[in-house]
Amino acid sequence: MTGGWSFAGEAAAIGGSGVTLVEGSSFCVCDNGGEVRAGTPQGVFFRDTRVVSRWEVTLDDTPAESLAVMTTEPWCATFIGRALPRPGRSDSTLLLRRNRYVGSGMREDITLENLGGETAAVRLRLNVDSDFADLFEVKESRVPDRPPAQTSVHEGSLRLERFYGSKDHSRGVEVRCAEARADVARRCLVADVVILPHAKWHAVVQVLPVIDGKVLPTRYPTDRPVEETAPARQAREWRMSSPVLRTGDPSLGRTLERSRMDLGALRIVDPEEPDVAVVAAGAPWFMTLFGRDSLLTSYMALPIDQKLALGTLKTLARLQGEVNDPASEEEPGRILHEVRFGAEPSLVLGGRSRYYGTADATPLFVVVLGELRRWGLAAHEVSALLPHADRALDWVVNHGDRDGDLFVEYQRATDRGLVNQGWKDSWDGVTFADGTVARAPIALCEVQGYVYAAFVARAHFAWELGDEAGRRMWSERAAALKRAFNDRFWLPERGWYALALDGDKRPVDALASNMGHCLWTGIVDEDKAPQVAERLLSEEMFTGWGIRTLGTSMGAYNPLSYHNGSVWPHDTALVTAGLMRYGFVEEAQRVACGLLDAAEAFGGRLPELFCGFDRGEFAQPVPFPTSCSPQAWASAAPVQLLRTLLRFDPWVPHGKVWLDPALPPALADLAVDNLPLAGARVSLEVVGGRVVRMDGLPSGIEVINEPRPASGAVLGSPSAG
Repeated sequence: MTGGWSFAGEAAAIGGSGVTLVEGSSFCVCDNGGEVRAGTPQGVFFRDTRVVSRWEVTLDDTPAESLAVMTTEPWCATFIGRALPRPGRSDSTLLLRRNRYVGSGMREDITLENLGGETAAVRLRLNVDSDFADLFEVKESRVPDRPPAQTSVHEGSLRLERFYGSKDHSRGVEVRCAEARADVARRCLVADVVILPHAKWHAVVQVLPVIDGKVLPTRYPTDRPVEETAPARQAREWRMSSPVLRTGDPSLGRTLERSRMDLGALRIVDPEEPDVAVVAAGAPWFMTLFGRDSLLTSYMALPIDQKLALGTLKTLARLQGEVNDPASEEEPGRILHEVRFGAEPSLVLGGRSRYYGTADATPLFVVVLGELRRWGLAAHEVSALLPHADRALDWVVNHGDRDGDLFVEYQRATDRGLVNQGWKDSWDGVTFADGTVARAPIALCEVQGYVYAAFVARAHFAWELGDEAGRRMWSERAAALKRAFNDRFWLPERGWYALALDGDKRPVDALASNMGHCLWTGIVDEDKAPQVAERLLSEEMFTGWGIRTLGTSMGAYNPLSYHNGSVWPHDTALVTAGLMRYGFVEEAQRVACGLLDAAEAFGGRLPELFCGFDRGEFAQPVPFPTSCSPQAWASAAPVQLLRTLLRFDPWVPHGKVWLDPALPPALADLAVDNLPLAGARVSLEVVGGRVVRMDGLPSGIEVINEPRPASGAVLGSPSAG
């Protein structure tokens, strides 16, 4: 894959005391006045490189006073300020408006309006600089001192550029403004402006990335209205194609609308496949394709858009591992962990633009493909991906299971890779109950659940194809793994599943949320499920807002940690789905309502994670300071919660849709219109918790008003898996 990703979606992204704007491989982090301050994590980023590290407007060498910031889309914002009053005056008469549009760099429209009764003269200066720092250097506050970038005037524009070894390899930025002159020495654009009473002065500034000497075109040309540009058009198309929720609960309505908008904002496209959208992991730091994150997000977002899952699968299939490369941890059939585009690959994981060090993305690829088949979208395209699923399963069996014990383990190949390669991928994300860090190779409990679900999905594919031998083989693999898992991972003296097996095959005995994913995938034995549910809903694990990643009595527990006591919305949503799958309806409702309450407290937008304090300790969920927002699987979590509470399970190839709402009383009346299913658009209405209407179903599909069974006697049947 070459080049970066382009935006395909909708919704503003605002975080904390600043503003984040995103559009594909570009994003801008600035303060509420629109300024990018040198020496901060702010900037304009393109393809994982900060192309603008300073962006400040002054009027007569004085910063403007910020009045307001308004955002309506993910890629644009309006910053309003005023010049300081003239000496001897109490009021300002000069209004500054800055309309910013991010995408393949940035465009900023600057308007000065003279509200006074006499002509105003002012010097506007736009101070610009770039350190061309790698995204990871900025995120981790380790930007080294480097010589200043080369500065020149190029066709009247200010150009800053940094070269990497040769003049054929460079990153640069060109700042253009016809109404201003470039000052190379001061790294700024200057305009001496005279404005008549009650008149306006207007200028357009283009910030264009320069890659290896080539200036990239703007996403916002000045010869057409912004409303007619690609980002605006794609946002409208997303709105028109998305389902519409009607509910008497305004909180739920706000949260689901925010999720819909943010998922639109996080869609990106690969320039090699411009018609294929995938989902990025999150803004601002993870606006790129991630295997695990993108797969789980697109799974949870299926009720909104199944094409997102299809695009994610197709792109991951195209980038599927081909060779053995210890540096990047690429192996044949393996699904990648992440893609990066920085100018210095040595700064990223594995020292490659693609890094494959993940234990779970590969089985999840098969799981999502199987679920997409259930929804009945583009059967021929899903079938075309089946060989990639088989390659993924070949990796599971021959590479993932390193020692032939039926369990998928991980151990990084070099010291450049991730120590932990599950979703809790911080260095201390896998610990024993006493806080001791587990030693690799590590077999995570939830990864075995994903593998089990992948085997079941492949058995279903075989059954549909009339491949009885294949159905039997994959069914037997699934059954054998389930038996081994429940034998080796279950801790009867504690009443929960081990978080993992360590390098000595010892159970890592910490009480963690991971086992809730095992409920979701169905690998848990029925007789053990009640104890698992009880533990997950205990005071140790359930905060009232969500499920903690680690129990409060564990040695590594810290409610302020990233993975050892915090609450992750996607994690809680999958736990909720698992509880409902095994028939723990009241428990699932409690957890779902707690997370939806947290979403309301965050203004309708769930962050990547929040602190694991108990709801009785603080009246509001406590934010985690470096949490991404919007973040993909957090944005998809409310969608997954609603699907779980509706108990909506389609299996289009078998002509069935299970629909048996288990909505809490406060949510018992709702309707969903424009729900995509099997190429059609479906509407359903629930009154008093009962389905009273379901329209638009393709012919031949039966609605079954009961929950789909969690398991069946024969794998490969519609009542199994």
